[in-house]
Order: sequence, then C-alpha cells, then structure tokens
Amino acid sequence: MTDQTKPPVPGLSTLSIWGGEQDYELYERSTQVPVVHSVSYGYTDIDTWHKVALEEEPGHIYSRNTNPTVRVFEEKVRALEGADAATSFSSGMAAISNIFGTWLRPGDRVVSIKDSYGGTNRLFTAFLPQMNVNVTLCNTDNHEEIEQEIAKGCTMLYLESPTNPTLKVTDIKRLAAAAKKVGALVVVDNTFATPINQNPLALGADIVLHSASKYLGGHADALGGVACGSKTLIKKLYQYREINGATLAPMDAYSFIRGMKTLSLRVERQNQSAMTIATWLQKHPKVEQVNYPGLESHPSHDIAKAQMKGFGGMLSFSVVGGLDTIKTCLPKLKLAHMAANLGCVETVVGPPLTTSHVECSAEERKAAGIPEGLIRYSTGIEDVEDLLADLEHALS
Repeated sequence: MTDQTKPPVPGLSTLSIWGGEQDYELYERSTQVPVVHSVSYGYTDIDTWHKVALEEEPGHIYSRNTNPTVRVFEEKVRALEGADAATSFSSGMAAISNIFGTWLRPGDRVVSIKDSYGGTNRLFTAFLPQMNVNVTLCNTDNHEEIEQEIAKGCTMLYLESPTNPTLKVTDIKRLAAAAKKVGALVVVDNTFATPINQNPLALGADIVLHSASKYLGGHADALGGVACGSKTLIKKLYQYREINGATLAPMDAYSFIRGMKTLSLRVERQNQSAMTIATWLQKHPKVEQVNYPGLESHPSHDIAKAQMKGFGGMLSFSVVGGLDTIKTCLPKLKLAHMAANLGCVETVVGPPLTTSHVECSAEERKAAGIPEGLIRYSTGIEDVEDLLADLEHALS
C-alpha cells in the first residue's frame, strides 16, 4: 500500500538553508550554488532555444531576464514567504518602482500611509503625481481613516509594517480585507519584519516585497530587492522588469543566498536583543520615547502580537535635547556604524535626516510625523550587554 502521508512542512531555518537549492542541478557536484556570470546561454538547435525563450521549457537565454544564481535566491525567498512565485530587482527601490510601473496608470489612485520609507514617500509625493496618478496618504495609526479612503475606490493599497523609522504597525489583515472589497491590489513592504517574523501574504496581501540589502543579506555587502506573490501577478511584474532592466546581479544574488542561510538565527538573536534594549531605554532619563512594537506601551502592540511571530531588530527612540543631543551622543557609540543602512550583523544607527528620510525636507519629515530628534537603531548580533553599556556611555 502506498504511503499517502505528506512530508512535514520544513521550518524557517531549514527553508533559509535549503530553499531553492534542492531542485537545482549544481555544477560539478558542488554543495554551494555557483555564481553564474554569463550574460547569455548557448543552444545547439533553434527549436529548443525558442521554447526556452517562450518559457515552454526550463532554461535561460539572457541574464537580464533570468539567471541560474538569481533563480535560486528568488526561490529561497518565495519559500520563506509561502508564495507561489518571486522575482528580483537591482535594489529595494527598484522593486517598489517596478510594482508601481506595472500596475499604475494615469487616473489611478493609490492609498497609503504618511510615514513610509523616505524613498517610497518621494515616489508618492513627486514621481507618481507627474504620471497623473492620484495618491492619498493617511495617518498610519488611524485605521478608520485608511478604510474610509479605500472605500472611496483605489487601484492599489500600499502598506509598510512596521514602518521606517517610527515603527508604527498597520493591521494588514483588516486593511487588506477593505481593499479587496473595492478590487484594489494590496502591496506590503516586509523589509523590517522579515519573512521570519511576518508573512503578509497569509494576512491577505497580494504582493510582498523586501529590500534584500537589509535583513535577507544581513552583511551589508550586496544590493537588491525581491517581490513575491501569485504566479499570475509575479509573471506580469517580471515581464515589466525584464524590459525595464532593473536586474539583480548574480554576485549579489550569491551574497544573499549565503547570507540567508543564517537569517533565522540572526533574526531570532536580533528580536531578543532589541526587546532588551527597548525595555532598558524606556527607563533611561535621557530618553523621551521608545518606539518598538514588542513593548506593551506601543499603541499597536496588540496588532503586532497578532500578526507577527517576533517583533524585529529595529527600534527608534527620541532623546532629551533632540537633534543637538543626537549630534553629541551618536559619535560616542563604539559598537555601531553611523550609516544609512539596517538589518545587518553589526548595529547601525542614525537620525532620519541622514538615513530613512534624507530625500525629504525637515517640513516633509514633520508632516509625516517623523521627529528630527529621533534615533533609528538597527540592533546587530553583538552581545546585548555590550550594546547596553555602549548606549549608556553615549547617552551619559
């Protein structure tokens, strides 16, 4: 009698390591995915070449379209997000721009939130209006307002949760349900949460995207983006990206594949350390406010607890004295890079005016609810006791 028992679903650490690799024919029995730098792929007969070009048979014809190394990275992210398909890009912003370019046309309407990542916000406030695409930005923590704007009709609902850098949380399931009622496409930037902590597709999103340069790679040495969703949606997005040309380089794809093998371990450590640091900062006399969804004091803690498996390694906090204090204390940190990056093994810090919202003016940051005296803190995997001592030294 045939055993009909289904194999167990692999865990997140297992998928981080083996996802996309088991069905890949590795070169010369190598145990690691090789970097394929070839731009083109040769064929010995026209018919096979043509079938591959038409996607009737597996294979590659040109690396602007697909590449063996890149394909493994895409499959690894697809598996972690529980998606049917994935496609990659040269950067996280390329992923966002290509999503907009694929689905938005003059006269369309986008509903989103005010304090999304600065580059995304710039697309909303400067670039999409030039294409005669209407954009309505709502207060991030006002779900009733967002639902009201969705009900007026929209082509796309674009969410980011937790947000960069204020760590606000949106109820993805609730807002996705509202968007489905008007036939809107639901897109969620999951960069801060990672697939380890949150899976927006399971909450009703149509497309989930990442800046792979952050947590997925984890080592601040590769640039790229990725989007996941249904086969139909991702094929349409891939066809736009294929012609648009925002292609992920194979060496960056290899770096992501290597980095993702420790993704689950890194994120678990960063979740724990960020929670410890956020709790410690709440009690510090020089700290006015701490933004971290894992804290019970966070306005959307209950939502985060319901839709996230972990609260992430990102936090932000405001200090007494504002920007002047930041200019004094941040250079005193010995265990943190002052840099416009996040999600890597080293701790990284900076204010919004030089990191997430450098593209925006002070007035635009204020309108988005982002204080000038805010420190964005990307917790690394250093010993948390050392990070706390470093913060105490800088703040004192």
